Amino acid sequence: MESTQPVNQAPNQYQLSGKHLHISYSTSGFDGRPHFTYQDQQQTLGFSGDEIRTAESEIGTLVTVTIRLSIDSGGTSFSIILPRVDIPGEQSVPVQTYGITTIHKFSPIPMSGQRDFYTVTSLAGSAGVVFF
Repeated sequence: MESTQPVNQAPNQYQLSGKHLHISYSTSGFDGRPHFTYQDQQQTLGFSGDEIRTAESEIGTLVTVTIRLSIDSGGTSFSIILPRVDIPGEQSVPVQTYGITTIHKFSPIPMSGQRDFYTVTSLAGSAGVVFF
């Protein structure tokens, strides 16, 4: 008799929140492009396609968006670390991770010292498999 256990899959949708932050990230949507929603106490921002940058590392996948851009003084990015997750079938599982808000200092005048400043937020929520 053949086993019919579900095949483990990597998640394609994440819902995360923590300390006034709400994050939704889908690796693909109806249009075939990734989608990322960032919400804090002041703003809700939506990103898709090339506005979302991903980088694989040994600690997981780093997903980054630019939440504030200033031509003359720098900008602010937000990143989430997505841990490796295996999901049996079409389900969701709880996940815990971190969001990193980075303020990037820039000056047209050469400067020395630290130029990136980090705020780390614990995030919890779910990772799931959704079929579009």
